[in-house]
Amino acid sequence: MNSNSQALLAPSLLPTIIKPNQSTANRQTHHAALIALLFFISMMLVPWGTALAGATPAVTTPVKWHPGHYYSLMEHGKNSSWYLSMVYRELKATPALRGIQIRYSWAELEPTEGVYDFSQIAKRLSELSAINKRLIIMLDMRTFDHLEEFVPDYIKTSTYEGGVFLYDSVIKDRQGHNIKLWNPLVHDRLVALIRELGERFNSDPHFEGIGITETAIGDPVKPLSSTQINGYYENMLSLQQQMRNYFPNTVTFQFTNYPRPILESFIGKLEEMGTGLGGPDTFLEEPGLLFPRKPHGVYHYYPKLSGIVPLTPSVMSGNYKNTRTDGSGYKPTVSELLAFARDKLKANYIFWTRNPDYYRKVLELLNMKAQKTTLSGGLDSTCPSAFSSCVD
Repeated sequence: MNSNSQALLAPSLLPTIIKPNQSTANRQTHHAALIALLFFISMMLVPWGTALAGATPAVTTPVKWHPGHYYSLMEHGKNSSWYLSMVYRELKATPALRGIQIRYSWAELEPTEGVYDFSQIAKRLSELSAINKRLIIMLDMRTFDHLEEFVPDYIKTSTYEGGVFLYDSVIKDRQGHNIKLWNPLVHDRLVALIRELGERFNSDPHFEGIGITETAIGDPVKPLSSTQINGYYENMLSLQQQMRNYFPNTVTFQFTNYPRPILESFIGKLEEMGTGLGGPDTFLEEPGLLFPRKPHGVYHYYPKLSGIVPLTPSVMSGNYKNTRTDGSGYKPTVSELLAFARDKLKANYIFWTRNPDYYRKVLELLNMKAQKTTLSGGLDSTCPSAFSSCVD
């Protein structure tokens, strides 16, 4: 899910507090200040276009490469035997589905400090390898429900500034939590998690990829300072670099959507690392994602990176229902969603949410002849130039 508050560059992200009774002029002044702040942050990051033609590839080790269509599992079913048995039957009956994507929270993978539990990932890998399908995981960095426990209890202590901050969700009357990624100790514990995951799964031939959820920071209830915002994005890029280091033979990617003013330099840094560009949504008419002028919306960057890094958009439940976040568009067909992700976004991977109201239509589409002609289900299977080589 994307965040309209990010598309609008919400004033509550300013380092100064904007009170409800302030005038429109004052709000516009603060709005302009935020744009200037984010522009400054973007200048702190590596500029766009640093990769040069003919330069040494960013990733010099062979990378497992099985592009195509993947199921993105609903949270309630990822550890359920009856649910997974249905999923595996559908995978076996649908050659264009190359595997599944599952989201895991930090709390699930590190229940207590320094004690890791990867048993569910290992089970899924064993089950998938038995049918020659593959696993991609996502590290959840935020929750859209403030009651959901998604970080280990030790991270909530004062040592880590409480670990999380509260933000207003785009879902009406809902709040969520995001990680205080600017805190160096929080960052270091996440690096430790990534290192452990890499040591365990990088060499598994059926462990296809690992990514981090969206860049949108939300609309913090307590405004963040410029130092916190800057540190948040610097440390997110740092985590991606560590992910590339600890997963040298695995596709890595970052779901990227907002804020627009930093996208050019932020995505340029992803390119430099050989990290894939992905997104939490495929909205056919979303203004903030399609924004045609500078600072461009994120969809502007996909075709520019085609053939250079992996491109990994996803189709979420809301994308089946409407072409816009606010519901003012229309209900697209599954074929339209595929055409947009394949032809406009130049997708190498598409993550299809297995929504109970729509997955049968997805299966019907993926079992059509056009998706059966190649192993990648009609998606671009070109090995990215950021990789020295790809292995099947």
